[in-house]
Amino acid sequence: MSDATAKKEERRKFQAIKGTRDILPPETELWNRVEQTADEVFATFGYGEIRLPIFEPTDLFARAVGGETDIVSKEMYAFEDFDTYEFSELLEQRTALLTWQVPPLGTQVFEPFIIYTKSFYELAARSFNLRRIPATPGNQSALDDILRLQDKLQSVHGQGAEKSAPLVAQIKERVRDVRIGDSLALRPEATASVCRAYIEHNMQQLPQPVKLYYTGPMFRRERPQKGRYRQFYQIGAEILGGTDAPGIDAEVIEMLMTFFDKVGLQGATLYINSIGHNALECRRGYVEKLKAALEQVKDKLGADSQRRIDTNPLRVLDSKLESEQAIIATLPHIADHLCDECKTHYAEVKRQLQVRGVLYQENWRLVRGLDYYMRTTFEITAPGLGSQNAVCGGGRYDGLVELLGGPPTKGIGFAIGEDRLILSLQERAKSEGPNSPLATRHSPLLYIAWMGERAYATAIRAAKDLRKAGFSVELPPVEQKFGKALGQADKLGARYALILGDNEVSEALWTLKTLADGTQQKLTEPDLLQFLRDQKPVSS
Repeated sequence: MSDATAKKEERRKFQAIKGTRDILPPETELWNRVEQTADEVFATFGYGEIRLPIFEPTDLFARAVGGETDIVSKEMYAFEDFDTYEFSELLEQRTALLTWQVPPLGTQVFEPFIIYTKSFYELAARSFNLRRIPATPGNQSALDDILRLQDKLQSVHGQGAEKSAPLVAQIKERVRDVRIGDSLALRPEATASVCRAYIEHNMQQLPQPVKLYYTGPMFRRERPQKGRYRQFYQIGAEILGGTDAPGIDAEVIEMLMTFFDKVGLQGATLYINSIGHNALECRRGYVEKLKAALEQVKDKLGADSQRRIDTNPLRVLDSKLESEQAIIATLPHIADHLCDECKTHYAEVKRQLQVRGVLYQENWRLVRGLDYYMRTTFEITAPGLGSQNAVCGGGRYDGLVELLGGPPTKGIGFAIGEDRLILSLQERAKSEGPNSPLATRHSPLLYIAWMGERAYATAIRAAKDLRKAGFSVELPPVEQKFGKALGQADKLGARYALILGDNEVSEALWTLKTLADGTQQKLTEPDLLQFLRDQKPVSS
């Protein structure tokens, strides 16, 4: 590397990783407002906040989300967790194996690799038997293959690199597969974590149902696009335990729509559906009919939909491909195949939504592909987001807690995509202009322009009292000339300038200047506080 290149590398600016971003003021004001509204609304419905770990065992999500889904197979950020000091020798052996280079063609010197392989195998097998590394079927299989390949490499050694080199590559591959520590993953969603916490803390012993909500970042390795990031944020809620009464489903949706109304989301549309339950006379029977219908039109579908016919036929209904929409429209509707009990449940959910004044549209294509989802599913879309316009999805999942090792437990919940919700609110604010109730203003209400040491002491006390009363105040740390102070106040976007000099301090009458029109008035400290309260300022 040349000196010029090295210096350029030193000057390289660090940037946020692709798919992540910094959320800066004044935008953070809107985020805080949205999250505070969630706190307030959810509390009125009896929900308590749960704060969850950002990473969990990978198997938790594999079991809950489904190992065959893209989320688990392609998108999760998973990593091994182990003590590097405890496993230092094993790590050294693994590094030696994986970094060993095949000698140039024609040589036959593979002895070092054979020695490394034997050493790694013996150490890993001993750790496996002592359960210092995970005693999983995957590790057992990898170790068996390493031993077999090692013996084979030993037998062909000396017969040339053409026979030995492929075996070296295979051994390296299986060495990579040996898990030294537990597999952890950054959470791609939070429902599984809430269910894990419900089981771990014996929440089934609490009065049922247990109502929980959460806010925080999730992580998926997917292609970033408008409103979709690799680190994204969700606001969600879950009800666990109790019954599956339709009134619970209706109230969850009512709470959700109340939140969207309070936060200022306009034009939101609620879609609902029922997917029945996993019985032959209900959803399972429908899936068989759907699969048969899809087989007849398989050649007209795209590759993803063709694959899903065998793995998860319901997911075909989620397709957004324009070329498939006319075909999907001809497929059987699940509403026509619900059992009597699920039909009754769905009808009551709709009746209760009407009683609660919640408007909805039915969407027969709104499904969930995993077996533990059942009956009610719902989705909310918002304007200003283009084709990816869903800001919330939810549904009933009565079998999930049991699947994760807990007792049979009813469950229903939702997750709001906070990034998309904020984007939709920003679009509304943009269209309404600076007077929009959603407009963000990261600027002080009042700037204190002080002159002289006596005035500085008064300015410090005034700033303290005004901030205690809830007003945003900017107090410069050094004395400024009058014109410069007012110029700085204007740059910061302050609404008022409080002018404090010797006269104001002596007379206990403070000068308040309205920066928009230049008008001034003399006020006592109590009168100043009352004046500012009467203005109903927007805090920064």
